[in-house]
Amino acid sequence: MRELKDLALLLVGFMPWLLFLFISGHSLTSLERAIVICLVASLTFGFGELRRGYILQWGSLLFFTACFLLVNILSIVWVAEQMDLLANLTLASIVWLTILVGRPFALQYARRDLPKEQWNDKKFIEGCRFISIVWAILMTLSVGISVLRRLPVVKAPSWVYFTSSICLILAGVTFTTLFKRQKRLERERAASAT
Repeated sequence: MRELKDLALLLVGFMPWLLFLFISGHSLTSLERAIVICLVASLTFGFGELRRGYILQWGSLLFFTACFLLVNILSIVWVAEQMDLLANLTLASIVWLTILVGRPFALQYARRDLPKEQWNDKKFIEGCRFISIVWAILMTLSVGISVLRRLPVVKAPSWVYFTSSICLILAGVTFTTLFKRQKRLERERAASAT
């Protein structure tokens, strides 16, 4: 049950991005509406995480604020036309940044309900870093999909790119769930062996 709660907390961090993926649509009007909804979602779903300084939440808020200014207010069409690439590139960059600055996003979420005396456990930190690296790689693959979409050599229906993005997210969720379950079982075996 704890694994599901932890996974839900992690997914709440991605909530504005997941909403954006599903509601941005194929028109400028739907994109503008999605930007407003995701900006509000960044504040609503991530208020506590913003107060705690979570890098993923702050990056999300900054991205959707910039999109609101550039697309909704200034009507810069190029930004709207490149939105999938910009969104994927921003999200991948945020996740990689959390790793590079030594605050992997998964660690920030995992510590939320963990007693402080366990926060600095080396295996715990390494596991969270590994989860974050896997997510960063998956987000980088999403950037690759957005780049492929723009190449004249590769022409596939838009549902192929959308489905590919969903599959990458599902791969991340599946990996995170299985990895955490494996680590929990290892801890339980070690505890019962002593």
